[in-house]
Amino acid sequence: MITVVERVLPARLGTGFRWLLASSWLTNLGDGVAAAAGPLLIATLTRDPLLISLSALVGWAPPLLFSLYAGVLSDRHDRRRIVLAANVVRTVVLAALVVLMVSGTVTVATALVALTLRSIAEVFADSATATLTPMMVSKDDLVIANARLGTGFITLNQLAGPPIGAALFGLGLTWPFAGQLLLVVAGIALVSRITLPPHGRQADDPVRPNTVRELVAGFRWTIQHAAVRTLALTILIFNFTFGAAWSVLVLYTQEQLGLGALGFGLMTTIGGIGGLIGTGLYGAITRRVSLGALMRIGLIIETFTHLGLALTHSPWVAGGIFLVFGAHAFIWGTTSVTVRQRAVPRELQGRVGSVNTVCIYAGLVVGSLIGGVLATRLGVAAPFWFAFAGSAVFVVLLWRQLMLIAHDQPVTRR
Repeated sequence: MITVVERVLPARLGTGFRWLLASSWLTNLGDGVAAAAGPLLIATLTRDPLLISLSALVGWAPPLLFSLYAGVLSDRHDRRRIVLAANVVRTVVLAALVVLMVSGTVTVATALVALTLRSIAEVFADSATATLTPMMVSKDDLVIANARLGTGFITLNQLAGPPIGAALFGLGLTWPFAGQLLLVVAGIALVSRITLPPHGRQADDPVRPNTVRELVAGFRWTIQHAAVRTLALTILIFNFTFGAAWSVLVLYTQEQLGLGALGFGLMTTIGGIGGLIGTGLYGAITRRVSLGALMRIGLIIETFTHLGLALTHSPWVAGGIFLVFGAHAFIWGTTSVTVRQRAVPRELQGRVGSVNTVCIYAGLVVGSLIGGVLATRLGVAAPFWFAFAGSAVFVVLLWRQLMLIAHDQPVTRR
């Protein structure tokens, strides 16, 4: 009889991947706790809307600014050591923040600096961590490996972490940050047990490191590879439209659906539940549907998600849409990561992955600005109409290219 552990984590994935997965799940929980605790801390220290908004800015600005360099480093040096070093920096920053709070000397400025440094360290840790899976797992098993990693992100980072962080914050300002500190330390201990094959620059390599040249090589490879180029372009474009709609989601739930703050939280939770449903169905779906077809289906679902939300005023209908969208987001995200990891050579995983990260955040930033302008001038439904129209146009334009996205055969091993 197959044990539960074997079903969830087949032995063929290896002991090293199990250590990586455990570390990922623990640090994801810590990141989810911090996602709620950071803004709450700033709101406790000041009521200035601009300063409070900066607590959100320090979350998405570091990935946009530092991902490319983080990708270069993860291709140049020992990736496990980068993960360890970045997480050690996180522990130092969190420990300093806890000391400031315990001593009663924390200020808005010191809190924002600490949150920014923590986010920067997280960029380097995440960039290097993302390159470890294809080094430890065969290409045929990347689907299930990424699905397990994605499950931890949804359940711990998005669903469990924020309410735990808010609850701990209610017990005392320091508790959520001390909790994240302990979880990161545990993640360090787990990653330290991983053994990787040789990689990165060799000591006798006569070519001197050159960051610009290495970045150009990553961009050039991405542009020249049809599948990965199409994937990066799709991610950039669909984050324009997604960012436009989701940037006003809190106003949408209040003004169009007639819900309060609790209703907004409920809608996001329903999306997370949809993600859990997607994790349960993912293995069965990928046994029957090719990855390229999954990409097409997912983008159609996302396009009609925007249309449905633009049209409806019913919280019940919107809740059903969020449920489906949550499942789609997990399935599409896991598939896109698998496609990229299968295609990219080991020595370029960091840089090509960083190009993907920049596409994500550039799309979100520009899209959120578009959404804010449209909502201000035309109402909260306008960004959703824009997202629907833009997505529909791009699906048509990219339709044939999407089947290039890759290795278009279903994977049968689970």
